Formats: sequence, structure tokens, C-alpha cells
Amino acid sequence: MSWIKRNLFFVLGGVLALGLLGAASFYIYKGWSQNAEAKQKLNEIYGTLQALAQKKLTPGNEEINNIAIAASQERQLREWITQAQKYFLPVPTIATNITTSEVFVGVLQRTIDQLQHEAADAGVMLPPKYYFSFTAQKSNFDLDKNSLGALATKLAEVKTIVEILFAAHINALDGVQRVRVAASDAGGSSSDYTDQHPVANELAEIIPFNVTFRCFSPELARVITGFSTSSNGFVIKSINVQPAGASVASAPNAVSAAGPEGAPAAAPAAPAASSSQPAAVRGGLPVVLKEQLLRVTMEVKLVKLLPKS
Repeated sequence: MSWIKRNLFFVLGGVLALGLLGAASFYIYKGWSQNAEAKQKLNEIYGTLQALAQKKLTPGNEEINNIAIAASQERQLREWITQAQKYFLPVPTIATNITTSEVFVGVLQRTIDQLQHEAADAGVMLPPKYYFSFTAQKSNFDLDKNSLGALATKLAEVKTIVEILFAAHINALDGVQRVRVAASDAGGSSSDYTDQHPVANELAEIIPFNVTFRCFSPELARVITGFSTSSNGFVIKSINVQPAGASVASAPNAVSAAGPEGAPAAAPAAPAASSSQPAAVRGGLPVVLKEQLLRVTMEVKLVKLLPKS
């Protein structure tokens, strides 16, 4: 006992070391058991796969006809493909045989004029002298001949997108952004382009667009419905909705609200502020919810099926 008293710290350290050694041995044994159990299960699964791989394929038996099942599944798959194809039709081309810059600029001017008239008819406000992301090409008669086809395709795609917005009767279109497809796009306004790039796989090419517009919630619902029911493969990737604020113009079209060239546009009237307190209505119920104008930024993807090889 006197030796233990003289070497108390040594004895306590030895007991603690033995305890830790025992605990470590237990955990090692437990881990070894779990590994052995997992290995056994893996070997069983591997053996089952080997047995299935070595079995001969058969048309079935009296109860199961594998050939008929496979034919039925193939028929269902082909029917689904046929039904899905109507939602991935190519965007209609605007013009063919665009061989010179002059021809393209003429097609561009006519398309922009058409879209501006459609916006006015639908009561959609546009930025002054807006060219729908084609500002860099509006009077450029020195375009690369090899890029004319890509520019015409993008023009057709943008036209289809904004016409969906016009059909929903949004209040204002603030901008459309597309990908750059020509050298002339390098000198264009950054507000006309998105920094994203198309992505392609073995089935399709996915092309990004961004649209910013102002509307109320019923019009936003119609925009979403318009893209989801389109026959051209549009998919809404994301939606950012915020209150439009007091800077919203009430004119039906910003182009018609602007003065002569070089003169400032007419000052728009700000919408009435939305109140969170119920407003008393004489002879009726209080107004507990008042709709406010929204500013929507929407990322839209166009899925273009690749030609069959």
C-alpha cells in the first residue's frame, strides 16, 4: 500500500490507460463486425446480380408474357413521345434567304414595327424607341454574313416570347435579354444580353432568355400559362417578383407618351399607394386586400430538339 501511495499518479495513469485501451478494443471490434456484416451483404447482392446476369432471357411463361409486356411498354413510350412533341415545335422563322445585311436590317425594322404596334394594341408600355435586344443591329449594314441566320433565329425567338407577354396584357415590358450570337453583339448594350450560355445534350439545345415586365397578379398568371402551354418548348426556370414601386407609368405605351425626338417624355402619374389598413367603403364591406403593381423578372429557357441523326 505504501508503494501505491508513493506512486498514486502512476497507478491512476495506468488504470486510465487500461480503460482507454479496452474502449479502443471494443470500438475496433464493433467496427470490424460491422464491416464484416456489410461485406457479407455486399457479397450476397453481388451473387444475386451474377445469377441474374447468367440467366437466359425467355419470352415468359404461361402466366407472364414478356414479349407482349415489352411491346405494350414500347407502344406507350412512342405514344408519349408523339404527345410531347407538340410542345416542342420549332419557333416559326420570320424570313428566309437572308443573304445580306440590308435584307436583315429590313426584316428587323418590319418586325420591330410590328411588335410596337402589337404592344400598343394590347395596352403594353414599352421603353422609348425599344428594339427588343437588337439595338446593335438596328442600322448596321456591315453585319457578318455568317451570323445573319443566327440573328434571324434569335429575332424569331424574341418575337415569340414578347407576343406571349402581350397576349397576357401585361402593363409594361421593361426589357428582354438574349444570348450573343454575332460579332455585332459585342458592341451592344449590356441590358440587351444575358451572361448565360446555351447548353446542349444529345437530345436538345437549351437557350436562356430573361424578361422583365410589370403587371398585376392575374396577368402574371396568364404569362405563366402562356409559356407552359406554348407549342415551342418554353420552360420557366425562375421568377423574381417585387412591388413595382412609385416609378410605374400609367400611360398605355411609353413610346406614345414621349415628346418629340430630343424632348423629355411626359411625367407619368404614380399609382396610388397600397395601404395595409382596411379602408371603409360607404354602404359596403371594408377593403381588406388591395392589388398592387408587380415588377417581375423571369428566366425562360427555350428547349430546341436536335434533328434526329
